[in-house]
Amino acid sequence: MAKFNDNVKLPLTAVERAQIIEVYGESAEELVFSKPNRLKSIKHILRNRVEVKLITDENLKKPCPKLSEMAESVGLDYSQEGDFNPKDFNPLKYGLNFYSRTAAMYHVDNTNYYIIIKSQYQ
Repeated sequence: MAKFNDNVKLPLTAVERAQIIEVYGESAEELVFSKPNRLKSIKHILRNRVEVKLITDENLKKPCPKLSEMAESVGLDYSQEGDFNPKDFNPLKYGLNFYSRTAAMYHVDNTNYYIIIKSQYQ
């Protein structure tokens, strides 16, 4: 069973609302905002489970899927995304695996940034 932090009870921030609308568009109300459990799950992802980490030590880098590969898997043209900015990163856009039993890691192409998705069961 997934474990939720207490912070998922707090209302959406303007940034989180914008991230959801960016991905779901006109369907955001029907698919997310009107579904309390889905909204809680997405808040948990955005607030607690996604970490953007700068790793410059070559010994700590691990082979993992590239963010561009994940983007392409959902039809997103990664080449149009521009320079990566961790503060503007919307993890909902990229087809990342949020529902694995284990953590996942993705490499942001041509950078030292990695996206770490923590398991929902930890």
